[in-house]
Amino acid sequence: MALILRYAARSDVGKARSKNDDSAYAGTYLAVVADGMGGHAGGDVASASTVLDLVHLDRVGHEDPANVLADEIQAANSILSDLVKTSPMLAGMGTTVTALLLHDNVLEFAHIGDSRAYRLKNGVFEQVSKDHTFVQRLIDEGRLRPEEAAVHPHRNVLMRVLGDVDASPELDLATHPAEAGERWLLCSDGLDAVVPDHVIGQVLRSAGSLQDVVDKLVQLTLDGGAPDNVTVVAVEVAESGTEPVTAPVGLAAAPAAASASAPAAATMSTVDDPASDPVPAGSGDGDQFRAAAIRSDLALRPHVLVGAAALATETGQIPIVAKRSNERRAAALLTHRAPDQEPDETAAEQEAAPRRRRWLIPAFLSTIALLLAAVMWFGYLWTQTQYYVSQVDGRVAIFNGVSQNLGPIQLSHVDTVYNIPLQNLPAYTQQRLQSGVAARDLGHAEQIVEELRISSQICPPAPVPGTPATASGTAAAGGTAAATPTATPTAKPTATPTTSAAPTATATGSVPAATGQPDPALPPECLGGSNE
Repeated sequence: MALILRYAARSDVGKARSKNDDSAYAGTYLAVVADGMGGHAGGDVASASTVLDLVHLDRVGHEDPANVLADEIQAANSILSDLVKTSPMLAGMGTTVTALLLHDNVLEFAHIGDSRAYRLKNGVFEQVSKDHTFVQRLIDEGRLRPEEAAVHPHRNVLMRVLGDVDASPELDLATHPAEAGERWLLCSDGLDAVVPDHVIGQVLRSAGSLQDVVDKLVQLTLDGGAPDNVTVVAVEVAESGTEPVTAPVGLAAAPAAASASAPAAATMSTVDDPASDPVPAGSGDGDQFRAAAIRSDLALRPHVLVGAAALATETGQIPIVAKRSNERRAAALLTHRAPDQEPDETAAEQEAAPRRRRWLIPAFLSTIALLLAAVMWFGYLWTQTQYYVSQVDGRVAIFNGVSQNLGPIQLSHVDTVYNIPLQNLPAYTQQRLQSGVAARDLGHAEQIVEELRISSQICPPAPVPGTPATASGTAAAGGTAAATPTATPTAKPTATPTTSAAPTATATGSVPAATGQPDPALPPECLGGSNE
């Protein structure tokens, strides 16, 4: 015969804390306790979000029942990390988790933190979980005795938790055969810090009903001072049909149960018609819509929900639930109220969100393309304010733009062509014009052209490459073969007769053309000077 869980749960804020950071859930197939931490803003958020994210596991027919509990706890941890990113006020929050999932007559067990799990089976009471605390590590290493741990100054330092931590959570996982009649007790550290283990075992053995178990243990904690929140879940494995399963729990009765001790301690009680569960008064319409959605989901299964998760669901400050793997899970926690937001507006926003995400990338790419086009356009406009002097078909010309090209795109065009042959200019000037002579503006470009016009008129044409230079002339004195000397001796009757030879030489052509040396008679602009 198939097995199910009978269950009871209770949570109390205690006598020293201002709010309840514990959360717990118990149902036909699932039991979970979470003890949140993180100060004023984060502890209750962490525990409530985690518990509400796991409640959809309270059913049969999981595809991978052996691993689904661990996988969902890891997913809950990712959600906590996302909450911290979107709400920096939650930085540093975290929570413990101790959970049982019943399937196919076995119990899947998952644990992280210092909440505890005890089992009473075949008359043997034992602690199943192991505290992930600093003092427990010292005990394991033999550096601390167990009796010293209770008074150690760092006894509350946790080594492993879910939430805003750097490392990926390392869960303790185990599979236990389930037998009808065995009892389990899950609790936050607010219980075992006050009530000794042997007393917990006695209560679990002797108390008649599971509700008596949780009530007595919470009361013992309160009698002992209750310096911390205390949450207790008791479950008993039973054969299906042998005991009535707890009816679906509504949240309308939660305020009355919670008022017995503190506003943040919520103990669920049975109602006859969970579908008629009213929306709590005093909250905004948007909060009522969200709270009603969560309560509607919870009402589909018998359960009990206590602690911060119950209070959050009751007041409307609850996680926004999204569809994921065909199951609803907590995606984000409301950290502020939106009383003016109507339910249909909220639904419309949730439907519009995927459409906005689909258009985000195309819109981003379009914006980048427009920016690039704008930069290129303004760059082109700037080039059209520039001028330079070059040549077109062997004649001097002024160009509007810059002499460089952008790939196949020309960034300049001819503005004015002048009747100044390039061949009439010195070779150096021709080379510069081939590359382009930059001008500050159009007036400066016209000034450069005028200087080139003058240069073309006073400078000899540049020699055509490959044509040898020639020289001709006559010379006297020396009787060289290249010159014809002319000597005219003159004799005059003088006191001192002398004979002189006056060599004369004439030549046509330029000496520099014959020797390759600059002619000192040429003006500077013909010698490769600047045209600027």
